[in-house]
Order: sequence, then structure tokens, then C-alpha cells
Amino acid sequence: MKILIAEDDNLQRSVLRVLLQKAGHAVCETATGQDAWDVIQREPYRLLITDWMMPGMNGPELIQKIRTANQPGYTYILLLTAKDTKVSTIEGLKAGADDYLTKPFDKDELMARLAIGERILNLETRLAYMANHDGLTGLLNRRAFYARIQTELERSAAEKAETSLMMIDLDHFKSINDRYGHQTGDEALRQTARVLEQSAPLPDYAGRWGGEEFIVLLPGKNQTEAAYLAEEIRARIAAIRLVLPDQRVVQFTASLGVSANALCGNGTDLNELVMLADRALYQAKSAGRNRVIRAAKGEFGAAPV
Repeated sequence: MKILIAEDDNLQRSVLRVLLQKAGHAVCETATGQDAWDVIQREPYRLLITDWMMPGMNGPELIQKIRTANQPGYTYILLLTAKDTKVSTIEGLKAGADDYLTKPFDKDELMARLAIGERILNLETRLAYMANHDGLTGLLNRRAFYARIQTELERSAAEKAETSLMMIDLDHFKSINDRYGHQTGDEALRQTARVLEQSAPLPDYAGRWGGEEFIVLLPGKNQTEAAYLAEEIRARIAAIRLVLPDQRVVQFTASLGVSANALCGNGTDLNELVMLADRALYQAKSAGRNRVIRAAKGEFGAAPV
């Protein structure tokens, strides 16, 4: 784990560095609270060991700045100090420290307290993953993907770049569950998710929209380019073969709808972009399934690839 040290005493800082590096941690050292704050603004650290008394910005002041900043993740903070009164302990914890260790510290106790911090941070990572990802496929869930779309649309609008979006829905999915069982249906969803992950520009640009419906964001691609990629995805899904224990082979297809920000009024209307792709997907279903339809601008009609 990467650990940031804020300690003005050269000997103490050196001792901490050696202990942490021997334990396999990557260490960044600073001698003042202000230096530590400057480092964190450039590159957030998940674990900080800070001294209380430092010139300029002291430990509690550094902690307060971190706690009031809009950091992308939680920073676990261990406060080191020569103060060992109950009042000082309470003051340090109120400032936002997670743990407190008095100097001179025992190295085994230090490592044990850091292990607690690592467990808490690992738990936070797992909870964050679970909150943002679909448990079955591992793709982003609808809420997290919605935020991803909005961020990308705003960036594309600022850069006047093209962004496309596709909606994918497995055809006759209920019949797969009814005929072969939900385990087979789940495997069909997982296999489809792998195709989308491999086809998307980045793994986090593919998401599960709900049920048997998926969504893929394509920054930098116009609608024509996106439609060709959608056709490749359609073919790859149609080529999936699920072999059951009794050697029966299950095949399935998907219908896809493609939209682009160039079709939206101001290029950043998220609801319109999703609506256009969903409408094109519905038309692909109505036209016989297992096909790609491109959304048309400003009308209910849509065009095949």
C-alpha cells in the first residue's frame, strides 16, 4: 500500500520509512503538514501517518483540511504525538484522526494499527465496488453508468467531440430461463457482458441497464462507426454457444439500438440520448430481432445499419 508520512523529525521519519518499506509498503515522505497537503492534492493517498507538532500546519490542521476536501476516496489517518493525555487523544480524534499512537511508539503496535487501517480501506474498496457494479456480470450498474454517461457527455460537449451510445437487449430471454433454467440464463448474461467488455473502449464503458438489457458508451465514435461496432457485437453474441451438462447447446441473439450526441439538441441531453437508443432498440425488436437499428434525428423513425 502507498503510505504518506508527515513528520518533521528526520530520525523519526527515517525510522517510519524503514519499517514501512520492510513491510512492503511504498512510502512518500514530507517534513511539514503543508508539504503533505500539497502532495495529497496532486495524488490522493489512502493512508497517512502524521505527526501532531510540525512547523506551520500541524497534524490536526492537516487532518481537518483532508476531511473537508472533496477527496475521491477515504484517507485513513494515524496521528503520532508525544502528548498522551486523554484530552489530547480526544482532540486528535475530533480533528478526524482514525487512530492515535503516542511516541516513542512500539514498532509492533504501529504495524498492528496500520493493519487495522488496511482492513478498513479494503472493506471500503469492496463496498464501493459492490455499490457500483452488477453482482452477476461485474459490469457497472445502472446508477453508476448513468453518472459515467453524464460525465462523458459534458466532456464531449466541452471538446466538441462525438459520443455514441448503444442499448443491447437479449432476444426471447424469458424463454431461455423457462426452457433451460435460470442458471443458463445467468450464464447467457455473463457471456454477453464479456463480449461487451471486450468491445467497449474501456471496461467501465459497458454496463448492465437492467434485466437482460445492457448499455455501452462509445466516446470519440460517431453514429456510423458505433453502428458498425454494434453489428460486430451482434454477430459475436449470436456466435455464443452454451453447452449444458446433457450436451444440449443453447444459442441466443440480441437486438441493438444506437444513438449519438450529434442527434441531441445541445449534445449533452442524457435522457434524450438514452431515449433515442432505446427507441431504436424497440424498433429492432419490432423488425424481427437480431439486428442493429440507428436512431434518427428528431423523429420516431430509425434506420438500420
